[in-house]
Amino acid sequence: MFKHLLVLFVLSLQGLLALGFTNPIKQTDGSDPFMVYHEGYYYLTTTTWTNIQITRATTVGGLKTATPKVVWTDSTASRCCNLWAPEIHWQANEGAWYIYYSAGTSGTFDNQRLHALRGSSTNIWDSSWSYAGRLAIPNRDVWAIDGTVLVLGSTRYLVYSSWDGSNQCLYISQMTSATTVGNTVKISTPQYSWEKVGANVNEGPAAIYHGGRTWIVFSASNCAGTGYKLGQLELTGSDPLNPSSWTKYANPVFQSANGNDQPGHNGFFLSPTGNQIWMVYHANNVSPGTCDGKRYTLVQQVNWHTDGSPNFGSPRALSDNVPEPV
Repeated sequence: MFKHLLVLFVLSLQGLLALGFTNPIKQTDGSDPFMVYHEGYYYLTTTTWTNIQITRATTVGGLKTATPKVVWTDSTASRCCNLWAPEIHWQANEGAWYIYYSAGTSGTFDNQRLHALRGSSTNIWDSSWSYAGRLAIPNRDVWAIDGTVLVLGSTRYLVYSSWDGSNQCLYISQMTSATTVGNTVKISTPQYSWEKVGANVNEGPAAIYHGGRTWIVFSASNCAGTGYKLGQLELTGSDPLNPSSWTKYANPVFQSANGNDQPGHNGFFLSPTGNQIWMVYHANNVSPGTCDGKRYTLVQQVNWHTDGSPNFGSPRALSDNVPEPV
């Protein structure tokens, strides 16, 4: 009897996986997406501008119809508005989930800073979220957005984007706790023509690890226009806080294709078995593109080049049936 039920379960699972899903998995307010898989559920969060929402489902396809939960709103003047790019990260040292996001004051984008929320439970969905603090950079407490967490061994790093003159650059700081960091170092400045379309921009960093190697994938050029795309840094040295330890790839690694224009601001998540790495990102269906809630969320698997570096391919057509992660 048990064997019979097991066979039925396996066949049902195979059938579910064979169905797959089509993109986008979020049609509106799908900008700056981030996903994590934990204890049988996929969790998705995106920029909704006025609050932070989380959607969950047992399949990627299920996220399309699942009801989002608003987990945070804020009336504090210094961080009330322009809530951007939330990311959900487990912080093992604190034994808690944290949401990192950018926010600022009403009526302007000039006061954006990095903030963090702490979850009350080891279960993301069951957590209530409390304000954990602003991530103030000791030697450079200025405009900062798109904070993400890079983990190397037992050491954690905050990677984020900030203006330096006319260049929006990537910076890194070592984390001393989930909400405090050391001095910051600039590790990437827009230098190639494909990073300077409409504006000189490096933003939206996301870490990916494979085969003992570490990369930061970032968004380049102005999100409004025709140039938004993904570039890539690799940690080729031993010290992440030394700019010379990072090598930038000379060409973009992901750009417009198949009707998905200006793809960017990606994140990475593991499949249920942990054997696959998947990418979540946003795109426009018009060109020139916009930097608003018209952007939608897409998901596709990461593959690997023969030299061991990530192969992101091209944005898949919205008509493609994409198998569920396994």
